[in-house]
Amino acid sequence: MSKFFDKSDLVRNDVDKIVSDTLKNCDDGELYFEESKSESILLDDNKIKSSNYSSDLGFGFRAISKDVVAYSHSNEISKDSLKNSSENLKSTLKSVKGTYNHAITRTNNKFYDDINPIDQKTLKSKLEILNNVNDFLRQKDISVKQVTASFAGEQKSIEIIRSGGEALTDVRPLIRFNVSVMLEKNGRKETGVYGIGGRQSYEDYLKNDNWKNVCEEAFRIASVNLESKPAPAGEMKVVLGPGWPAILIHEAIGHGLEGDFNRKKTSAFHDLMGQKVASEDVTIVDDGTIDKKRGSLTIDDEGTPTERTVLIENGILKNFMQDRLNARLMNTRSTGSGRRENYKHIVLPRMRNTMMLNGKQTQDEMIKSVDKGIFAVSFGGGQVDITSGKFVFNCTEAYEINNGKIGSPIKGATLIGDGPSILKEVSMVGNDMMLDPGIGTCGKAGQGVPVGVAQPSILIDKMTVGGTKL
Repeated sequence: MSKFFDKSDLVRNDVDKIVSDTLKNCDDGELYFEESKSESILLDDNKIKSSNYSSDLGFGFRAISKDVVAYSHSNEISKDSLKNSSENLKSTLKSVKGTYNHAITRTNNKFYDDINPIDQKTLKSKLEILNNVNDFLRQKDISVKQVTASFAGEQKSIEIIRSGGEALTDVRPLIRFNVSVMLEKNGRKETGVYGIGGRQSYEDYLKNDNWKNVCEEAFRIASVNLESKPAPAGEMKVVLGPGWPAILIHEAIGHGLEGDFNRKKTSAFHDLMGQKVASEDVTIVDDGTIDKKRGSLTIDDEGTPTERTVLIENGILKNFMQDRLNARLMNTRSTGSGRRENYKHIVLPRMRNTMMLNGKQTQDEMIKSVDKGIFAVSFGGGQVDITSGKFVFNCTEAYEINNGKIGSPIKGATLIGDGPSILKEVSMVGNDMMLDPGIGTCGKAGQGVPVGVAQPSILIDKMTVGGTKL
């Protein structure tokens, strides 16, 4: 008996019959049950500002014919509600004739434990840590003027029921711990932000007082920014550091490799399959199978096992990320990339953990090769046009490079370019690949899903830098 039927009048035979009857003439579709429990706790301005707990329960019912998606969702799990959704779907797709795609591979691979991270640490202990963060940073230096710290935790349980009674389940934990500190010196204020997270319990991240390391990193970033000078502007060489800077790859390149944009031919990459799109040192993968990482999934939101999908290999475009709908219409297979924010949303092809793999050079070799340029360590917000791949990213930690040496920290640097062009300007790929610390959320079509990024240091030979230096 499914846990989703416990407090309703649904029984399994009725559910299977309604699903199979609704989808009998469709090409694909499923009934998606979801229960989520989430919390958020915020400390700001020397006190706990908010502590929220919420739970949600509902289903999304999807029927697909060719490229048309009919979707109905409800937070009432009952026989009447499911029947109403079924009638809505059948009415939308009346007179359709299709052959249901039953193919779903099953595996026994699991990439995280079935835990509820919210319950594994008491509220009292979480509040104590947040207050300790505040005290630790404020006692550290008189320049500390503002401390903000937060916890966010979630457990999401899903069950996917397909035509013919096939059922697939998953339980997904997710946590994040974040610290922001503002320093003031000689009338100047600067902020540093750092966070960690993933699909584990709070204790896995916070044991041995690891929260102090998060505080130290946030303080370090703010201190660097206090000493920064206006960024130069113009076309120059750019060295990207390892780890989080891969968010640029995620936004400027990754979205352009999602199946729906390429099927509709709105991506700059849509007609480049099998062609050279980057230097031969560049290999980019999207991997949903890394244990306990933020973007990892045992199965995607259609029930397909996730995988390690090679997108670009030695500079050659090899694959797009696919959900079942776009894969069928493009005569290929799903890569386990079908994702939705929750039961209220339709499935879209989305990234998981998007990574550029290691090369052979060292970061020192890259820095020494640059006469004049910048070294970008971390990014904040940015904007991307999927059609052209054009992007603008703001650097939150960056340094000037002069005559092969890292110089002063700089403030106000923005990186400007387009994904396809930047790929071809990558001339050196480092051997120091890092995953980001577990803080990414990706937005697409109004939906947000947790993701990860990774890369080694890379040298981009030519890039436009927007600065504030007059």
